[in-house]
Amino acid sequence: MENPPDQTESKEMMLQPRITRPKGGLLTMPFIIANEGFEKVASYGLLQNMILYLMSDYGLGLVKGQNVLFMWVAATNFMPLVGAFLSDSYLGRFLTISIASLSSFLGMMVLWLTAMLPQVKPSPCVASTVTKCSSTEATSSQLALLYFAFALISIGSGGIRPCSLAFGADQLDNKENPKNERVLESFFGWYYASSSVAVLIAFTVIVYIQDHLGWRIGFGVPAILMLLASIVFVFASPLYVKRKATKSLFTGLAQVAVAAYVNRNLVLPVHNDSYGCYYHLNDSELKAPSDKLRFLNKACVIRNREEDIGADGLALNPWRLCTTDQVEELKALVKVIPVWSTGIMMSINVSQNSFQLLQANSMDRRLSDHSTFKIPPGSFGMFTIIALIAWVVLYDRAILPLASKIRGKPVRINVKIRMGLGLFISFLAMAVSATLEHYRRRTAISQGLANNANATVNISAMWLVPQYVLHGLAEALTGIGQTEFFYTEFPKSMSSIAAALFGLGMAVANILASVILNVVKNSSKKGGESWIEDNINKGHYDYYYWVLAILSFVNVIYYIVCSWSYGPTMDQLRNDKVNGVRGEEQEEAVKLN
Repeated sequence: MENPPDQTESKEMMLQPRITRPKGGLLTMPFIIANEGFEKVASYGLLQNMILYLMSDYGLGLVKGQNVLFMWVAATNFMPLVGAFLSDSYLGRFLTISIASLSSFLGMMVLWLTAMLPQVKPSPCVASTVTKCSSTEATSSQLALLYFAFALISIGSGGIRPCSLAFGADQLDNKENPKNERVLESFFGWYYASSSVAVLIAFTVIVYIQDHLGWRIGFGVPAILMLLASIVFVFASPLYVKRKATKSLFTGLAQVAVAAYVNRNLVLPVHNDSYGCYYHLNDSELKAPSDKLRFLNKACVIRNREEDIGADGLALNPWRLCTTDQVEELKALVKVIPVWSTGIMMSINVSQNSFQLLQANSMDRRLSDHSTFKIPPGSFGMFTIIALIAWVVLYDRAILPLASKIRGKPVRINVKIRMGLGLFISFLAMAVSATLEHYRRRTAISQGLANNANATVNISAMWLVPQYVLHGLAEALTGIGQTEFFYTEFPKSMSSIAAALFGLGMAVANILASVILNVVKNSSKKGGESWIEDNINKGHYDYYYWVLAILSFVNVIYYIVCSWSYGPTMDQLRNDKVNGVRGEEQEEAVKLN
């Protein structure tokens, strides 16, 4: 008896293998970018006006409050290195981002409680000003709760920021795609731009809520957004490409340093093509180390194969014998440190937002003489983000296509040129800031406002826009350039650390910014007053900005030296190789003709 046709077809369909959709790809981008975006809206929305919260609700002076923020931002930017280490070595990127999102949410909840519960902070000020309160100062336990909230938020940022970029690249990275490098370059730019849109929302919407609806709602909204970020990211878990964590990367780097020192008396082979002399895994493409930083090559020299390598092909003592891949990873890290250090000065300049906020607060923030709407002082940072986004769009969609069309071949601006140009623009931004502050202060004194820091000087705050725009262009060129530079120069196994290095530069920059601030304040005291005062009209912030401008100019010269000594990048070497092959093909074609 034969089966009915519909039953036969049903059985055949059940026997056919199910076609599963490949994981990763563009479908995962909205979830990853949404998580990063919500985190940035929440964290940057809290940071922008935080100096006002510390001064008005916790009774901290400008310098002490700014030092607290410098340390918080430093911790927030240092933690990505820890997050990258845990992600690459133990947890994997997906789990790291998930745990970090929860930590950020809890931190924002604690910060929201400081605004909701009167007993966890000093009694309210008698006068609502941005100068130091005359009320009781915060107790150690009150400050401890505040710092605990900051710490949880920093831990969350440390897991999300380095891993999101690398996790997104994991979804798109396809070596079989001939346009893979162009896809990744475009992804880096657009990812940075989308993150900047999130920061733009933080600088406008969140800051406006805090200014007009108070801290309770202003801190509550970021907490809700962070909760949404966590839910959205975890919801798409089945769609992601999840690379497994490898062994501890930092341990491997330390092993290379120790092994190179232990083997310091070994004589290196004359030529690096003596593959049998160097230890490498069977599946490794790197059979011998490079000639650069050759003293580290001693870490992978095989002294006695029977005594150094076990029957399974692994080193018996990894602290005396390392693989060629490990050696090259440490070389890559050591090699980029000078170039990485040049971005610190730009980050110091960008971190001066609290002083710029006080400048904007003392100026006429109306859009026109007939307008009643005032731009919140904390929202002027949006012009930096607008400039950054505009550059990314123009560079990716107008400048490069036009240049390629004119030259008749694909054109790219070398990453080292972009980074150098960004550092020079950062110098110009500080010079413009110093010039404008000199004019603002002189006008305030001429109008009899020297002792009134809360009065409005008859100068439009829109004059602050050029310096914000210059900071945006500098960050677009150097910030995106450094991220791309690290990612292309490092092995794939170090991708999260590559993303975290820019944040580490921000961490070091904020610590140095705190040092510079305290040195300038203490060394410039004259008659009891210094260049840095709570009353912006009595201080000399223009002199402080000129100090930063001079340091920035010296940094440009330092970058030129570092860029020259670094030599060609991986992209330059790859392009030279491609051009060499094309040249040989053209010569062969000429000979045949």
